[in-house]
Amino acid sequence: MLILIFISSGLFLGWSLGANDAANIFGTAVGSRMIKFSKAALIAGIFVILGAVLQGTGTTNTLSELGSVDAVGGAFTVALCSGLIVAIMTRFKLPVSTGQAIVGAIMGWCYFTANPVDYTVLTVIVGSWISGPILGAIFSALLYMLLRRYIRRSHIHLLKLDSVIRYGLIIAGAFGAYSLGANNIANVMGVFVKTVSFDINIGGFSLNSITVLFLLGGISIAVGILTYSKKVMETIGTGILAMTPESAIVVVLAQALVLFIFSSTSLSNLFVSIGLPAIPLVPVSSTQVVVGSVLGIGLVKGVQEIKFKMIRNIIAGWILTPILSGITTFFSLFFIQSVFGISVTKKNIAGSVLEPGPVKSSAINIPLEMVNILIIVLLFLLLITIVILFYRYQRNRQKLRENEKRWTELVNYTDIRKSLSDMEVSTIQLENDSLVTRLEERKRELITYSLSIGEQRQLLSSISRTLESAINTQDPKEKNELLMAEIRRIKQKMSFTNEVERIYTQAEHVYSDFSNRLIQKFPNLTVQDRRLMMLLRIGFSSKEIAPILNISVKSVEISRHRLRKKLNLSQDENLVEFVKTA
Repeated sequence: MLILIFISSGLFLGWSLGANDAANIFGTAVGSRMIKFSKAALIAGIFVILGAVLQGTGTTNTLSELGSVDAVGGAFTVALCSGLIVAIMTRFKLPVSTGQAIVGAIMGWCYFTANPVDYTVLTVIVGSWISGPILGAIFSALLYMLLRRYIRRSHIHLLKLDSVIRYGLIIAGAFGAYSLGANNIANVMGVFVKTVSFDINIGGFSLNSITVLFLLGGISIAVGILTYSKKVMETIGTGILAMTPESAIVVVLAQALVLFIFSSTSLSNLFVSIGLPAIPLVPVSSTQVVVGSVLGIGLVKGVQEIKFKMIRNIIAGWILTPILSGITTFFSLFFIQSVFGISVTKKNIAGSVLEPGPVKSSAINIPLEMVNILIIVLLFLLLITIVILFYRYQRNRQKLRENEKRWTELVNYTDIRKSLSDMEVSTIQLENDSLVTRLEERKRELITYSLSIGEQRQLLSSISRTLESAINTQDPKEKNELLMAEIRRIKQKMSFTNEVERIYTQAEHVYSDFSNRLIQKFPNLTVQDRRLMMLLRIGFSSKEIAPILNISVKSVEISRHRLRKKLNLSQDENLVEFVKTA
């Protein structure tokens, strides 16, 4: 039970890792809506635990070489400060690296305790922060091009492709979670490996302290994934580049390959056996690898699709994380040692060894130290409670503001819709009235045309009978009288007075402004002159005007010449253009 108190900060760091780094495993899959968050979190949690327990030793040994934290108080403080920094970054939705946080914290411990720093190991670890994203970008670019080529050549149906990618994401995510647990468990429990030692016997099975630490660390990572990783998944899934299902599976697989390469002891030994340099077994930042993988796809698809503002924020988080973690650890160690009197190293200021070897669970028998650690844990829990309550208060306040804003927008939207509805009703009513008026006009025109047809038919029938009578008449004088009478009647009917009046009436209705301007600007014009100008405004030629006015074309030209004189137009001015602009 006492050991659990010692490693509680490591468990908190594991929770922070699960909430932040582990979100990278399925972030793209959840962001592209191929897998539900609950399913992704469950799969990731199970395989993270397996990877941590089965393959977490290699990277842990490398991290221990950077700065060997040799006291429980120091390990507790290092893990606690790292977890706090990662949790703060997670609060701001920035996918940072717990590896960077723990390295910064170990450096802070080394500078405070005057313990030596293995800068060779530090160079290797920092180098992995650069090579990891580069490898991720290379792998993802190659895999994305191969996948697109396969899809184009296979002509696979979209529904089948969706199903294949969905299952592929699950398999790749499981592999990625296993690799993450194997590679990053060092960040969670690496500082406790040399400070805590015990054995647990269950029946015929015996578990050493490293296995138990890795198991507990894996469980804490899984809990972090299940409880608090959704926000960072959304940032990784959609914040840098709009992800498609094909892009999602490529990113997950590329990240898994890079993490597996940097955590596989067998692969490193294979490289040595064939004469190649050994692969450094270091805890690689899964966040950096995922961002590199997403950028690799973005470079293939086109730089314009990358959201560089989000990348700038992520890089800023990467730079700040180790610095803040180191500074926080340095001052926290001073507080722990000065206020609570807990030793944070086995060496004194002069560098002499106070207490060799790892701390056995049975060797912790100083009541005062145990009380101090319990006080720290309680303060830590109180701090976490305050942070959670403050976060919930801020979240509820933000939700309240958002609800008020949405309510205001809804009210405004309702008012606008109501106004639009009233306008639509008025418009429809006006359109209906206009339609009724036009319908009545069309009815009257139809009746007029019908009567006109009847009159024309009667006229033609009468003419036909008169002509037949004239043909049958033998007396030439009577025949001439019949024909002359009929010619006079035809000439009378050829005036089309009613039809011409109807044309003028409709033209004045259409060009009402033009008609009013003529009366105001040219009051000396006769009715016949204004009608001629109206016909010219409509666009009729002299040949078309002649039958309407029942005069010859030459008479129309004479009327136009007289009109030009009344309007005082020169020889260069065009009458029609003048009428159109009058």
